[in-house]
Amino acid sequence: MDFRLSPEQKALRARARELADNVFRERAARWDAVEEYPWDNVKDLVQAGFMGLAVPRAYGGGGGSLLDVLLVVEEIARACGVTARIVVEGNVGAVGALIAYGSEAQKRRYLPWVLEGDKPAIAITEPEAGSAATDLVTRADEAPEGYTLAGEKRWITGAGVSRLHLVYCRMSAAAGAEGIGGILIERDTPGFRVGERDRTMGLRGIPEGRLHFDGCRVSRDQVLVGPPDGFKKLMTAYNGQRLGAATVALGLAQGAYEQALAYAETRRQFGRAIGEFQGIRWKLADMAIKIDAARLLIHRAAVNGASGFPDALEAAKAKTFAAEMAQEVTSQALQIHGAAGYGRALPLERMVRDARMFAIGGGTVEMMRNLIADRILPARSDFRR
Repeated sequence: MDFRLSPEQKALRARARELADNVFRERAARWDAVEEYPWDNVKDLVQAGFMGLAVPRAYGGGGGSLLDVLLVVEEIARACGVTARIVVEGNVGAVGALIAYGSEAQKRRYLPWVLEGDKPAIAITEPEAGSAATDLVTRADEAPEGYTLAGEKRWITGAGVSRLHLVYCRMSAAAGAEGIGGILIERDTPGFRVGERDRTMGLRGIPEGRLHFDGCRVSRDQVLVGPPDGFKKLMTAYNGQRLGAATVALGLAQGAYEQALAYAETRRQFGRAIGEFQGIRWKLADMAIKIDAARLLIHRAAVNGASGFPDALEAAKAKTFAAEMAQEVTSQALQIHGAAGYGRALPLERMVRDARMFAIGGGTVEMMRNLIADRILPARSDFRR
């Protein structure tokens, strides 16, 4: 296996790092403090070609690979986790599903939205269907002109700012996964309403909120995938979303590590740099090891999925490890800074809060371990996805 990046990928990564360090870093605290969506950053992402980087050139996109996208995501997450999440959802997840499964008309209509800066929202979670996604009850009932939707979604990332939504809903009488499909719904569709925002611990610049469907009518042309294999297709595409989430966690950890390393070399106590003390040196060494391990898991999954979507097992391993690693590394980086890290003058306390989400959103680490166990113990597992 060749672990070296191509010259083009190195240049792409350098462009992303420059934008992150020179523009996004100084703005990051603002989005967290005022809890506002970073529209200024979105404009910069569009100008840089990072929104729709993975969209085929035939539709005006960058034609980049999944690994290309993740290289950009990691660099931006070093400075601003919120902006990195926007890059993820402007390239994979709903966008990946649209590219893979969408009709020509759907691609021609919606992919330009992404290139203009829209971050499509994935609407899965409901009040009584979180990890148990196949228990969702939002329905799309057949009507003469298409479908009528009724139901509620919770914890939808981008609620209120996204123009396009990929809504998982029950489209047939079949129980479980076999009755579920995905419908593309525009924000201004009659009968569709954005509800209350759920205030969060971290990643405060991107809203998590509720969506309500009350007689929401859509045409048949809005169906992306239907039963009986729609849920399977949607979750296959979602593996890219999970890998993107893992990469945001990786970037947060990398950014925190870089700050801790620099601080250990300049902060002096007891007459010498604190980086000379074994307790600090071992912390930094462990951080470096775990960051590299997460990056290798992520890149392996991205490269192996270059011709389609990442494998579910490889994506689950990468997300689980990166999510837990990011919590540990950001916390240790704060610890190395002591009281300065705990204060709001530095970004470390924000990075700790931001990293905490990735063990929950997009599939909890407990559910990821169930998925992994199901793959490695198929004859003994009662858990199926």
